[in-house]
Amino acid sequence: MGKTGKITVSYFRKQKEKKERIVMLTAYDAPTAAIAAESGVDILLVGDSLAMTMLGYRNTLPLTMEESLHHAAAVRRGAPEAFVVADMPFMSFQVSPEDTLRNAARFLKEAGSDAVKIEGGAEVAPLVARMVDCGIPVMAHAGLLPQRILTSGGYRVQGRGDDAERLLADAAALADAGAFALVLECIPAELGGRISQSLSIPTIGIGAGPLCDGQVQVIHDLLGLFGDFVPKHARRYADLGSAMRRAIGEYVADVRQGRFPGPENSF
Repeated sequence: MGKTGKITVSYFRKQKEKKERIVMLTAYDAPTAAIAAESGVDILLVGDSLAMTMLGYRNTLPLTMEESLHHAAAVRRGAPEAFVVADMPFMSFQVSPEDTLRNAARFLKEAGSDAVKIEGGAEVAPLVARMVDCGIPVMAHAGLLPQRILTSGGYRVQGRGDDAERLLADAAALADAGAFALVLECIPAELGGRISQSLSIPTIGIGAGPLCDGQVQVIHDLLGLFGDFVPKHARRYADLGSAMRRAIGEYVADVRQGRFPGPENSF
């Protein structure tokens, strides 16, 4: 099934039924969103990872609603026809159902996003159901939950041993609540396959193995913008960090030595 015009959440369930892999990639600005959409990415995720990749925070927790809305709106402007999912930042949905609805609706009304993503297991299923009942498409997120790293002890693989059954139950609860897709982060590959097979909605893995219905990655990891660090779940497709350092270094040298601007750059 090819993408023709604006797509909706039903498209992704059809992709799962046809066993067509879903490709999701983070985007945080208009030019990147345009390139990703033109390259065939199915879903652009304005992840709360922008806290670290774009804003320089140590983790995702300081990210605000206003910062998230700012970047989500930029992604929408860069890719008007793309399917855009905005991450709900820390404490934008944990305070009350009323706050959750208000903040989720802002992503749709102010930023033009197509859906929101929310972290958590069965405990957030009632929130998911309420948002869906109000017409807000929701992508769920289980497994490693970056917004809970202070209570979980850091970035660690989830779902090992007895914890696997809890994640299976979480996945079922989130699907039953009406989530149109489920991100699975940093869980054993075998468990990723079990959960994917058990659900009618698509799963999108990040460090959850090849048996998920789709994959998501942080674009900075793919493009080599984080120096020497490459997460185990990522594959580096380019080394733009080195290319940028080389280009900027040449520019600095040319200015200092009087080689730029030249006659061709002058009026």
